[in-house]
Amino acid sequence: MIRISQIKLSPGSGLGLAKEKAAKRLRIEEKEIRELTVLKKSLDARKKNQILEIYTVAVSTGLSSKKEEQLVKRLKSADISLYEPVRYDFASYVPAERKDSGRPVICGYGPAGIFAAYLLAEAGFAPLVLERGKEAGARQGAVEEFFSKGRLDPDCNMQFGEGGAGMFSDGKLNTLVKDEKGRGRFVLETLVKFGAPSSILYDAKPHLGTDGLIKIIPRIREETLRLGGEIRFGHRLTDVQIRDGRLQAVVVNGKEEIRTGRLLLCTGHSARDTLGMLHGRGIRMEAKAFAAGVRIEHSRQMIDAELQHESASYKLTHRCTDGRGVYSFCMCPGGYVVNASSEEGHLAVNGMSDSQRDGINSNSAIVVTLNPADYGGDPADPLRGIAFQRLLEKKAYQALSGKIPYQRLEDFIKNIPSAKAGTVSPQCRGSCGFGNVRELLPRFMAEDILEGILAFDRQIKGFAMPDALISGVESRTSCPVRLIRGETLETEGIKGIYPAGEGAGYAGGIMSAAMDGMKCAESCVREYME
Repeated sequence: MIRISQIKLSPGSGLGLAKEKAAKRLRIEEKEIRELTVLKKSLDARKKNQILEIYTVAVSTGLSSKKEEQLVKRLKSADISLYEPVRYDFASYVPAERKDSGRPVICGYGPAGIFAAYLLAEAGFAPLVLERGKEAGARQGAVEEFFSKGRLDPDCNMQFGEGGAGMFSDGKLNTLVKDEKGRGRFVLETLVKFGAPSSILYDAKPHLGTDGLIKIIPRIREETLRLGGEIRFGHRLTDVQIRDGRLQAVVVNGKEEIRTGRLLLCTGHSARDTLGMLHGRGIRMEAKAFAAGVRIEHSRQMIDAELQHESASYKLTHRCTDGRGVYSFCMCPGGYVVNASSEEGHLAVNGMSDSQRDGINSNSAIVVTLNPADYGGDPADPLRGIAFQRLLEKKAYQALSGKIPYQRLEDFIKNIPSAKAGTVSPQCRGSCGFGNVRELLPRFMAEDILEGILAFDRQIKGFAMPDALISGVESRTSCPVRLIRGETLETEGIKGIYPAGEGAGYAGGIMSAAMDGMKCAESCVREYME
């Protein structure tokens, strides 16, 4: 096959024109192209009067492989190359002979756990999944009750339950992780297999939205069960038993002991009690950088008009005068600010969109990069980043007794409380009110966020409009802890425990977490050769 990039089309032109242009670029007849596959589609809106769709395609011709190679060499174009699709093959990691060390146990059923369980079940390992929250339907009910009545279930909420934290989000499926083994493509193809639109296979910024994910993930669960896996909801990992440097068993809900020599830790970034337990059991971990800040809300109409695209998204970065980075994170076109709390007496916000992204506002986190030195505490304590998160969240909760605090940007600049909204009204899930969000943040964070917002206004006119809404706090961008693992992806010094995904500090989003869960599943089955 031959890969052709930079095929430029007017929006809505269709793939027929793409095929015609591909033939011209190859200097062959259009009828000689037997098959055309879209590898990537992105939007070029740099010129507001000439918006273009940019395609990268793979074509199969009637030529032999050798003649295709000769054709590519003859054309001498940087945009034309040979293409060989990478096919992920989990079977290649499965040993012919297996050592009986107990069925593999997976803690957590977010993206890392979902794909690890699916692969292990398909390979005949009958994995057992322990998930502290509930299955998707019941979880949705618990979340809606929290939004409407403020009743928080510490084990089933915006962070915990089937689908993990990514279930109630914009459902972004892009990642910067290199995909030499085809893991990312496998994740996307699996999502399509269970109901996602095929466009996620080539869109430059694919997303599913909460309404899409909540239908697809249970289908993957049902297939995992059909293949021999077992998933126990309402089961929280409360202890691990280790002897002579090797895992012996796990304890669930403080009482049930399950013998196993393989545990995949796919806990997600908010399982703070689990991290504390693991630290107490001698699992090596370290504090790592993360980011925290606020959410900013504008009218979707304004953002779309400035970026010349319906349900437009943006990604903004700025280096502050004090050297810290400020950037937009988890941008939700046509979305909602949501109360994403998981602990009593603490409040954290996040963003969420449905697949149509048709809400009246667009929102994004504006966060400051924080290093361990920024959040203080005992330098020897790997969990001090969690203590910093909790401090922010406790202040946010106390500000309005658990309601999401809002502030107009003009008042944020002046550091005075807001009494009401201006031209932009809050679009949120969960109770909210007005106050002073700026006073919830350390001074350096507030100043860096403001400097970043004013800088972003030079890129998107109106970004720093007085009536833009600030809400807070955004503290769960990633886990501030990394579990140290060795070459086999097991915890350093202890055999049989495989930290994976966001909660282990090795991922940041649905795709990277899923891919890391797959990597740990691969390593887990290799170890069955011992």
